[in-house]
Amino acid sequence: MAAAWIKLCRPGDWTKNVFVLLAPLFWLPNRLPSLTAPGASPSLADILVDTAFAFVAFCFAASGFYCINDAIDAPEDRLHPVKRFRPIAAGQVSRHAAVAVGVTLIAIGIGCGFVASVGAGVCMIAYAILQVFYNWSLKRVIFVDVATIATGFTLRAACGAFAISAQVSPWLLACVFSLTLYLGFIKRLCDLSSARRVNSTQWKSPAGYDNPFELNWLLGVSATLTVLMYLLYTLSSHAHNVFGIRAIGLALLTPFVLVVVHRFFRRANEGLSDSPLAALLEDRAVATAIALFVVGAVVSLYVPAAADALSSLFVLDKVAAP
Repeated sequence: MAAAWIKLCRPGDWTKNVFVLLAPLFWLPNRLPSLTAPGASPSLADILVDTAFAFVAFCFAASGFYCINDAIDAPEDRLHPVKRFRPIAAGQVSRHAAVAVGVTLIAIGIGCGFVASVGAGVCMIAYAILQVFYNWSLKRVIFVDVATIATGFTLRAACGAFAISAQVSPWLLACVFSLTLYLGFIKRLCDLSSARRVNSTQWKSPAGYDNPFELNWLLGVSATLTVLMYLLYTLSSHAHNVFGIRAIGLALLTPFVLVVVHRFFRRANEGLSDSPLAALLEDRAVATAIALFVVGAVVSLYVPAAADALSSLFVLDKVAAP
């Protein structure tokens, strides 16, 4: 029973909440000296604690809505070759108990958001309202369902900024929205591919993603948008104002973004799990590309010698002060 509840809450999918950490990650490099100074307010410890509360808030809230969503979808999940093994669809957890636990987890998540900051708490309430509308009707409208999910991830990124009282970058929100729009369509393709792989004729996509050609077109558009948004952001005047020459280091990491985008598409076509954690554990190319991207981003943003090396190799156009 304990294993069923853990599976229902999908702790592996908490990796999706890494988007909460993006704003603090890109905000810290220029502010470390002031945050680590004696008597600094806020201190680096304060920033890390508030960020942790924002991250945990989304972990609780997301698990709560997984419980509620699976309770609602249980009859349809029983017809899917993979989803039929979910705890509620398999009869391991009752629908009423799942809803009760889900509501409790959501309430805890909202509370953790307000502990981080008022802005983060408001983001949690907005996320909860969005998920209610998603589960009520939006998840059955093609394209709108995925756009709603992407908006939820955009709220994660905004919550990370509000938690540390930082201004929200529209570029960051645009990059997160385009990436998660792509990942949402990847999930739809994965569901369709896994059903067709076993010749399942009973299960139908709730939103009507029954045409693989249409879905592949949506994936092509969103994948292109994802890569372009990231590259345009790293080469933008906004990035140069914030990071200086270090923005070029971020731009040089674009090939790793391309590798991950392609590998998720390949996995979905094969009907494999769309879970980020599963991809990290099962696909060496994904794990290697993400690891190299993270290392490259940390070196570019936090290692002074990297900035010196980039300055000697690349020309940075002068931009107006923010």
